[in-house]
Amino acid sequence: MKKKLTVLASMFTTFAITSTAFAQDAVATNANDIRMMAALAAGLGIGIAAFGGALGQGRAAAAALEGIARNPNSYGKLFTPFILSLALIESLVIYALVISFLLMGKIGDLPV
Repeated sequence: MKKKLTVLASMFTTFAITSTAFAQDAVATNANDIRMMAALAAGLGIGIAAFGGALGQGRAAAAALEGIARNPNSYGKLFTPFILSLALIESLVIYALVISFLLMGKIGDLPV
């Protein structure tokens, strides 16, 4: 019962907060609004990318360590793909950082 009340309260809070956001103008009216939304998008993009990258790296490390713990002789076969997967996961986070920098650079060209 307590869990259902918590879910209901969180849903109500979410809907109450978003109703004020939906009451705003649908189109950004000036350059300051566009700058504000671009900065918010860049910040959220980096936050979500870092969170996802950290989860991916944690799961990859857990799986590699579990495989090595079950079969210590597999260390040589698991280490290289493990490091490669960590590098690829990290490159996706860096890609999100570059996109946010490009996004912030584009808004500098807007008139005041």
